[in-house]
Amino acid sequence: MVLELYLDLLSQPCRAVYLFAKKNRIPFELRTVELLKGQHASKEFFQVNSLQRVPALKDGDFILTESTAILIYLSCKYQKADHWYPPDLQARARIHEYLGWHADCIRGTFGVPLWIRVLAPLIGAQVPEEKVDRNRTAMDRALQQLEDKFLGDRAFLVGQQPVAVGYDVFEGRQRLAAWRGRVEAFLGAKLCQEAHGLILTILEQEAKKSLPVPSPEAYLGMLRRISRIP
Repeated sequence: MVLELYLDLLSQPCRAVYLFAKKNRIPFELRTVELLKGQHASKEFFQVNSLQRVPALKDGDFILTESTAILIYLSCKYQKADHWYPPDLQARARIHEYLGWHADCIRGTFGVPLWIRVLAPLIGAQVPEEKVDRNRTAMDRALQQLEDKFLGDRAFLVGQQPVAVGYDVFEGRQRLAAWRGRVEAFLGAKLCQEAHGLILTILEQEAKKSLPVPSPEAYLGMLRRISRIP
């Protein structure tokens, strides 16, 4: 039975899973779950993930959620190159250390501008200016920590080759920009564009009013997410 991946490439964790599977030529069937259309709240997807979140993986009768768990599962099951998920215990611990920090300090923080500039206006909501300012400060702090603690003078975050942790776009910081360039070169421009095409054109789509109007199922969840912006 072919592996199934339930993804929306608007989501950074989904893009990380997609990039890893594609780069490593892992055969899978893409099951697109469009968050703005509320497809994650459908009865069909509830059978896959009762938490109504993407990404999700279905491997026969085995179902797995959360991007970090999925990345590790794919790396181990398909026995990909050691640099993705090294056998050395301390090297793995470093990956887990970064992934934990990434979830708290990168994923949540750098997703906020998308909500401020695109998703909140899409449903007629507005993020208070003081929250916008706090987010800018949090992004600057997180970028400095990423640069100083996790990247340092290394070519990649752990060791000398990429690990399966995904990445975000950084500007104005030479070391981080160079790191991003190395990761993109390793993955290949075509694959990067394939995975990031939707998010890279999101502002253009918003300006053209071509984004789908969020469904009632998505609307309440979006309001809850906006209210949780610190």
